[in-house]
Amino acid sequence: MHKNSWQNRRHGRRSNQQNPRFRQQGSDERGNSVTRQSSRDSGQVGDDEAPSTSSGTAGSSSVPDLPGYYFDPEKKRYFRLLPGHNNCNPLTKEGIRQKEMESKRLQLLEEEDKQKKKIARMGFNASSLLQKSKLGFLNVTSYCRLAHELRVSCMQRKKVQIQSSDPSALASDRFNLILADTNSDRLFTVNDVKVGGSKYGVISLRGLKAPSLKVHMHENLYFTNRKVNSVCWASLNHLDSHILLCLMGIAETPGCATLLPASLFVSSHPGDRPGMLCSFRIPGAWSCAWSLNIQANNCFSTGLSRRVLVTNVVTGHRQSFGTSSDVLAQQFALMAPLLFNGCRSGEIFAIDLRCRNQGKGWKATRLFHDSAVTSVQILQEEQNLMASDMAGTVGVALMTRATGAAGLELCQIKLWDLRTTKCIRQYEGHVNEYAYLPLHVHEGEGIVVAVGQDCYTRIWSFHDACLLRTIPSPHPTSKADIPSVAFSSRLGGFRGAPGLLMAVQQDLYCFSYT
Repeated sequence: MHKNSWQNRRHGRRSNQQNPRFRQQGSDERGNSVTRQSSRDSGQVGDDEAPSTSSGTAGSSSVPDLPGYYFDPEKKRYFRLLPGHNNCNPLTKEGIRQKEMESKRLQLLEEEDKQKKKIARMGFNASSLLQKSKLGFLNVTSYCRLAHELRVSCMQRKKVQIQSSDPSALASDRFNLILADTNSDRLFTVNDVKVGGSKYGVISLRGLKAPSLKVHMHENLYFTNRKVNSVCWASLNHLDSHILLCLMGIAETPGCATLLPASLFVSSHPGDRPGMLCSFRIPGAWSCAWSLNIQANNCFSTGLSRRVLVTNVVTGHRQSFGTSSDVLAQQFALMAPLLFNGCRSGEIFAIDLRCRNQGKGWKATRLFHDSAVTSVQILQEEQNLMASDMAGTVGVALMTRATGAAGLELCQIKLWDLRTTKCIRQYEGHVNEYAYLPLHVHEGEGIVVAVGQDCYTRIWSFHDACLLRTIPSPHPTSKADIPSVAFSSRLGGFRGAPGLLMAVQQDLYCFSYT
């Protein structure tokens, strides 16, 4: 009986060896087992598996994708994706993504330092533009717009020297956000201090001139341990006389909206006396906006959870509008008595401020995005509105750059026609899946600027949505170090030069045309 069973096994082995299909399959299985065995022998493979899609094998079809493993193209071997605990050097999906993003950032920084002139479009240079203009192929408007785009693509990064009465604070405090006033001669700053909390300051940009690029920060003792949700300039006594802050509540202290006089930091107007310092108790405000419309004079709005609150600073009168979602972005129209709101649900609606009750007709316009709206900007003629949302993810962005896939939807910035309530243009490439990130629209310069959660600052052409420039952060990518930017055609006042200001960590950078 044992002899027959041994002969059967031997006969089966011979028949299988004579079958070429079995030989090929067996060699593949042996190859995979050898690979897994070598990984175990190297000590890089454990017993617990973590599901993953290997980003290292995205561009290589010859290397199979093993669930729970990552193929390193440099070391040419598989590594197990670890859960991220009880290991001194865990290999996780987040760590792999961070390493790839940092490598890409350093590569772009090196290219920017080497390449003095960057071209946004094919065949796009000053000589060709001038020749086309002389031949009559470009009118004056088109020539000025394209020449401006060329200057944007050639902006060079320079570090700005910040002067202050407390230099030690500048070395430790980190920029949270910067916000330029209407004339772009001042920056309001929110800085995270080392001991916890935030403090505020105003940077005068009048000394921002090449080649020195020196500015002065005027600080104030005003300090808070509460989170700043939203900030805007307010015009109470005169243009940009105050700063409106929305602070979250903490413990038993309720949230509030605070008006800070800019004169507390520095007096920009001769004979300016200290302005009104007041605070309004408002629970959980996500956003705020100041009205320059004559029909809503001295009023500001706050976007709350499922409610919009319009407050008159002088009389204290309040007007409340109920909504179905949290209001994350707001802006008043200048000519029409309308307040535009962007919600977490993706809805954008306008409130007619002439309606004193919540009956029919108080929602003047309704638009819809696929995800939470983080910024709304009304354009000059008030016939168009631009909005950005949280539709994109970092993983999809990396996959698109690696594979060149055209079917992946990354568009989060849309230009709407308010008359037809239709989207007429989309600006692709912005990356945001969770952060409250502003949008900067400059019609005069013909550009759109936005910073993504991947810490890249992107500049698009307003007219045709072409991506003109992608600027990497000077510091390593981090959720806590997303740059805050301000762009103006007159940095430092009426005679200032165009450029982009970027604040990240303790540093301030200027990307100027000159």
